[in-house]
Amino acid sequence: MTRDDIIRMAREAGMTDSPDDYNAYWTADSIDELERFANLIAAAEREACCAIVYGQCDSDNVAQRTVDAIRARSE
Repeated sequence: MTRDDIIRMAREAGMTDSPDDYNAYWTADSIDELERFANLIAAAEREACCAIVYGQCDSDNVAQRTVDAIRARSE
């Protein structure tokens, strides 16, 4: 997930970076915090998906390859 993706999704969620909205004006620091927060959420979701894969796959080999592919998305 790129920084632009995170900003786009924040806007879609109703967060604004408009200087007219005093309480929600984004600074470089707040964008950095937003990016860290989004990355933490993405990591937690990847790990939840990995847990499902381990629980659903009959083969440990298939499960491990799938989990490795999911975790590689963070790179």
